[in-house]
Amino acid sequence: MGDEKKPKPVAIGVWPTIKPFVNGGASGMLATCVIQPINMIKVRIQLGQGSAASVTSTMLKNEGVGAFYKGLSAGLLRQATYTTARLGTFRILTNKAIEANDGKPLPLYQKALCGLTAGAIGATVGSPADLALIRMQADATLPLAQRRNYTNAFQALYRIGADEGILSLWKGAGPTVVRAMALNMGMLASYDQSVEFFKDTVGLGEMTTVVGASSVSGFFAAACSLPFDYVKTQIQKMQPDVEGKYPYTGSLDCAVKTFKAGGPFKILHWIPCLLC
Repeated sequence: MGDEKKPKPVAIGVWPTIKPFVNGGASGMLATCVIQPINMIKVRIQLGQGSAASVTSTMLKNEGVGAFYKGLSAGLLRQATYTTARLGTFRILTNKAIEANDGKPLPLYQKALCGLTAGAIGATVGSPADLALIRMQADATLPLAQRRNYTNAFQALYRIGADEGILSLWKGAGPTVVRAMALNMGMLASYDQSVEFFKDTVGLGEMTTVVGASSVSGFFAAACSLPFDYVKTQIQKMQPDVEGKYPYTGSLDCAVKTFKAGGPFKILHWIPCLLC
């Protein structure tokens, strides 16, 4: 018994710790380069510019192809902060939870809780970049006298902080965090659950499993976050009137006024655009 070898503790290096953050940020930035035009159309629809088809044709006619990539620098900065934080945090939380469960797979509710927590942390970190992104994308819809004409994300952040105060960088952070919590609960929890189902229960291959799980998680992410995404955009782009009053006093006020003005379809009519 004296010569029985004890298992050596597993040394955890720097790379395994930061890998989820690096992969999350890199994948998010790559995805932004691809979907930026769709995201631009979505924001314009949220601002009442019409349907996806009319927004696209109007932008091409009046602003040119480059308009679809307005705010790209802010979008990349948002992914470098928000997505890096949320995906890295989610994987760390799930790994810790699996250890606490003695290596057993996590039930869905625990994955959902990890997603909620990761979304809140990521949104708090990425809220300033998200504010800059929304303002840069919405700028062309404002009257000339009200346009901010930010040249890039960093200039936008500097001017917001200098003109409106540092705390203004987190304007709309409340609905941003709530939206991120809903989105990540739907996306991250359903992705891991789908991987387990497709791979272990159905017996699909690696690539088919990834594609299937990504499709499922994308649907649930959109379905969970739609209302909060609309409210977030309205809060972040609003400007005071001549008397200094804002159109909404907060997220709840925005939601109530939206439903009174257009009913639930005011929020849900652009589902196909967000699902893309």
